[in-house]
Amino acid sequence: MRTGFSWHELFAWHDAGTYPLPYVEPAAVADSADAKRRFRNLIDVSGLLAQLQPLLVREATDAEILRAHAPELLEKIVATSRAGGGSIGRYAHIGAGGERTVRLAAGAAIEAVDAVLSGEVLNAYALLRPCGHHATRDASMGFCIVNNLAIAACHALDTRELARIAVVDWDVHHGNGTQSIFWDDPRVLTISLHQDGLFALPGGQSDETGPDPRHTTNLNVPLPAGSGHDAYLSAFERVVLPALDRFAPQLILVASGLDASSHDALGRMNLHSDSYRAMTMQLMDAADRHCDGRLVLCHEGGYSATLVPFIGLAIVETLAGVRTQVVDPFLANVARQSSQKLFAHQAEAIGRAQQHVAKVATP
Repeated sequence: MRTGFSWHELFAWHDAGTYPLPYVEPAAVADSADAKRRFRNLIDVSGLLAQLQPLLVREATDAEILRAHAPELLEKIVATSRAGGGSIGRYAHIGAGGERTVRLAAGAAIEAVDAVLSGEVLNAYALLRPCGHHATRDASMGFCIVNNLAIAACHALDTRELARIAVVDWDVHHGNGTQSIFWDDPRVLTISLHQDGLFALPGGQSDETGPDPRHTTNLNVPLPAGSGHDAYLSAFERVVLPALDRFAPQLILVASGLDASSHDALGRMNLHSDSYRAMTMQLMDAADRHCDGRLVLCHEGGYSATLVPFIGLAIVETLAGVRTQVVDPFLANVARQSSQKLFAHQAEAIGRAQQHVAKVATP
């Protein structure tokens, strides 16, 4: 079976606004279309796009969005869009008519999940904008208007009658919105690997394991700034994979932020394209063990217009089992950097999260 791929040109047209800060000369926020559009274009130029299954992109309905969000939030989004656009939360903005793009991103996530669950494709990458993992049930924030992945997960739980879904979030920022939406839902195991101390604070610490201290339903791995390939792969080996093996999900969803790279403006991590290639392969192996390979990645952050396309290509190549002739021109330089090795303080941070893995419920 093939790998599915979602993209719509209106995602690139999303108006993310300007920085609303005093004494900051007006300038577009970091969430521009450049990185995402160049990601899609490199997939095309590499020849890989022709080997992927294009997936339906359609607008999510009110009922679908309201599975994960409060009616008041949807009403605010609709009203702001139809009034000409504006701010709808902390670092969250839509332009005139932006409601349609928000619905398209959420609908594309749902369709990617449905395509995998129906067997149309084995796995899928939904290249979405605006992103979603910071959006809580009742608030937009951090460039995220609605939580695309959470909406798709709720759809799978309610209409596909799944009993266990795992969410792995490797965006450099804490997946606070997804954590909060599923905090009281034992059917969903949420795991976030992120840089400690970044947006959205407070939160994201390793002691946030869910509402019942006897059972872990949420895992956070807040890594120190500067963490690179070895730190992330160690976190996978010691936290992510053992947790997935205990939980045995029927579907794995990934909040695929590409902003933990060495070049990103909004993070201070040091990953390269082969790091994401390795993490993708680890999740594919876990999906093979537990859910017949069913794996869906929903795009989140990633603000380096130079590096994001090569990271994205590496991920989709891995999903599809195809290696194109494209060579990442940044890989060798980043891989040589000394901070790629695992340091003691990074291992200690991973260990604080690891102690909670044994409390993840088994089916």
